[in-house]
Amino acid sequence: MVDRVVRVIAAFPEGVSVLQLSELAERAGLPLTTAHRLVRQLAQHGLLEAGAGGSVRLGLRLWELVNRNSPTLALRQAAMPFMEDIQHVLNQNVNLAVLDGWEALFVERLSRRGSVANRAQIAGRLAVHVSSAGLALMSHQPRSVQTEYLEQFTDPAGKVTAEELRALLSEAAHQGYAQLAGVIDPDTWGIAVPVLDGRKLAVAALGVVVPLREVRLQALVPALQTAARGIGRRLGDAGTLTQFRSTESL
Repeated sequence: MVDRVVRVIAAFPEGVSVLQLSELAERAGLPLTTAHRLVRQLAQHGLLEAGAGGSVRLGLRLWELVNRNSPTLALRQAAMPFMEDIQHVLNQNVNLAVLDGWEALFVERLSRRGSVANRAQIAGRLAVHVSSAGLALMSHQPRSVQTEYLEQFTDPAGKVTAEELRALLSEAAHQGYAQLAGVIDPDTWGIAVPVLDGRKLAVAALGVVVPLREVRLQALVPALQTAARGIGRRLGDAGTLTQFRSTESL
């Protein structure tokens, strides 16, 4: 039953909050009658809303529960003042990510009109090797985690080998920041630094996306590193830093 409930809720693709019941059942891989029964039960708890014409939307209760109890809430609250400061100075995109499996999961993003394109969406994911945030996170994980990641790594696009990725991670660990130019968008440059815990392992990554022509690493990196240390201190003072751990248990 739990598996089916998760499949129903996870069937909504990114950016889509309303589906027809028939499409929802198909995406969840469930018989229409089973999907209908689950939607009705979930709607009774406010997790879904059943509308006219067989439409189904995500319920506000789901948003409430996720945000009220999310382990990223303290992280976002600690990071927001620093992210706002950086955005005010750069007038460009600022994002915050955590490592989930072999992907960077973005938990917060600030942007302004006129900012460059940024594919990092809140609650969106990017593979580690195509994201400066992902590289910053993975480069400061335990060696055992990095080894496991590299052993299973494949690039569907065939552009990056495991050895090239190993070199990128080594460079990011040595420099204290990760950078990727034109990987997702040819006109943008992503730069990210890790937010470290007491063991010098990354619990989050703070990053910016700027136009290629405006890259000023000598100014950007120190500002990001100062902000990342501030976020780490705020989390430590609040006693919540231990909520964010590496993927050692994968």
